[in-house]
Amino acid sequence: MDLPKQLVRSATSGRLPAVLAVASAAFLAACGNAEGQGGPGGQMPPTPVGVVTVQPTAVTIASELPGRLEAWRTAQVRARVTGVVKKRAFEEGSVVKAGQSLFQIDDSVYRAALESALATQARAEAGLAQAAALLERNRPLAEAKAISQQDWVATQAAHKQALADTAAAKAAVAQARLNVEYAAVLAPIAGRIGRAQVTEGALVSQAEATLLATIQQTDKLYVNITQSASEAMRLKRAFDEGKLQSAKGAQARVVLDDGTEYPLPAKLLFADLSVDPTSGQVLLRAEVPNPKGELLPGLYVKVKLDQAQAGGAMLLPQQAVTRGAAGDTVLVVGADHQVAQRTVQLGGTQGSQWVVLGGLKSGEQVVVDGFQKIRPKAPVQPVPWSPASAPASAAPAAAASAASR
Repeated sequence: MDLPKQLVRSATSGRLPAVLAVASAAFLAACGNAEGQGGPGGQMPPTPVGVVTVQPTAVTIASELPGRLEAWRTAQVRARVTGVVKKRAFEEGSVVKAGQSLFQIDDSVYRAALESALATQARAEAGLAQAAALLERNRPLAEAKAISQQDWVATQAAHKQALADTAAAKAAVAQARLNVEYAAVLAPIAGRIGRAQVTEGALVSQAEATLLATIQQTDKLYVNITQSASEAMRLKRAFDEGKLQSAKGAQARVVLDDGTEYPLPAKLLFADLSVDPTSGQVLLRAEVPNPKGELLPGLYVKVKLDQAQAGGAMLLPQQAVTRGAAGDTVLVVGADHQVAQRTVQLGGTQGSQWVVLGGLKSGEQVVVDGFQKIRPKAPVQPVPWSPASAPASAAPAAAASAASR
């Protein structure tokens, strides 16, 4: 039956108000179904977000820090006398032994000086012998007062002067002999020698300490590691509060520039007690064996360092944590499906995940994906998230759609 005809009949019968009420309700219901194609009552459905449920576990806290390799021992061979280089006695890049001859500097001047010093020593020793004989001859005369006190004092002084002259002459001989020895430049340590910095015929100087060559021992190397002072202090506080324990048998692993891991582990030696004022970093040093010479001094590397053990830590994907000056935060889904921000305490990384030491409880759901869809005070639908989901943003939506069907 048409609505106008029904209204005319209702008007004649006195039932117009009731019919209008029914028509109005039907019109409003139609409008509601046209505009709000969501859930019951015209409300939008909960927004699907990817979450992980955190559980405490034992975690080794490792840091990947930058480092640079340094030779275990380095000796710069420098000129200790002035002269012209006559001969180079080593092959560049070879392994030399301690005490091996490297260079020969012209020593003719120093040998002549040595001969002169020896002659001066002989003359001083002759004078000493004469002074000693005179001392012994005058001693009984002085006791018998057969000579004056002044003569006896002069005799003693002459003997002492002769002793001093002899000692000075011996020192001059020793110095001259050292200069002759220094002209023959020897290797101070065993190791691999680099290129020669001078050639035959070059004038080298003791005053300028001319660099002749460099020897390095590389059968083991130092790794100089830098770590942020704030990170080091945060770890120390966690140790003091009992959140972390020392990593027993911890080793450092060297990662080369191409991403490959060096097979032999390094041993952490010490951490510096001061902070570099220019960089705000603390220096750590490790020692790594290098029996085959695969590693070279000066090479930039990364070091994976096990720094501590956490007994009840939780792991979160790095994308779930927002880092800022005010602190590190995550979004937690509550029992009412509302999202709340939570401050957490981080304790380093394990692979691609953050190690969380505090701020979360066991079983809580932390948002990992779908941040852009979250609205203030709007409910969300948590959907389990996994790293293998592709694309990441579509995974929660697809799971939610399947669940609704």
